[in-house]
Amino acid sequence: MKIPPAPVDLSASDFLTRIMPDKRLAEPSYRQLTNRLRALIESGEIADGQSLPSERTLAEMLALSRVTVRRAYDELRAQNVLDTQGRAGVIVKAPPRLTPRLGKLKGFTEEMRELGMEPSARLLERAVAQDRTIASMMNKPSNTHFLRLLRLRLGDGIVLSRDLAWYDLSAAPDMEGWDAEDSAYQFLTERCGIALSHSEQTVEAVLSSPEECAAFGFNEPQPCLLMKRKTYARSGQIVEYMERTFRGDVYACRVQLAMP
Repeated sequence: MKIPPAPVDLSASDFLTRIMPDKRLAEPSYRQLTNRLRALIESGEIADGQSLPSERTLAEMLALSRVTVRRAYDELRAQNVLDTQGRAGVIVKAPPRLTPRLGKLKGFTEEMRELGMEPSARLLERAVAQDRTIASMMNKPSNTHFLRLLRLRLGDGIVLSRDLAWYDLSAAPDMEGWDAEDSAYQFLTERCGIALSHSEQTVEAVLSSPEECAAFGFNEPQPCLLMKRKTYARSGQIVEYMERTFRGDVYACRVQLAMP
């Protein structure tokens, strides 16, 4: 049997070794194959536009059933990682990696437009609530009311992040009437009359929660980036606290460093 051309940066034998399911594991073979192929695609070892073996060919090469390979390929198609293009066969669609520049106070809407993408939002939960932990974090009395929003943020129709945000209604009461579809920072500035000063932000690596897996279309926890941000008005008040989880397969941080 003729082995098809190896993907970029991998020999044919290395390719098969890297994706071969381990039958000693309890995890189903199709799931192992799905995850191993996706890992190679996300790392760039299998390039965007690269052809993969057909279901039948790969099943023979790995001594697996064709149903197993088909299920793995179907999973990757559902995740928008593979495409089938007639005679061209199975084609890799590596997700573009977004690399917004850090260092300036920008919201998701501004970031996406800067990257040439169309931003949108999907509201999951909206409530006016009291939260003692958030109040303490924002140096407010425990009975302070906050606008609590849970949203999915999309770029060009693709879910990129899951955002949980709190806005201080004692500082910005008009936020209660915000439709949560456009830029929060623009609304705070133009409608609430608040001059924003700066934010304090941390970024850490996490595994996606069950809710995030459902939002991002993951079958199991995957690496993500968790951004925690406090946004300050020029008065010194904290007007926003946000926890934003970005899917790690499409998002990376870019920072420009200057000499001291």
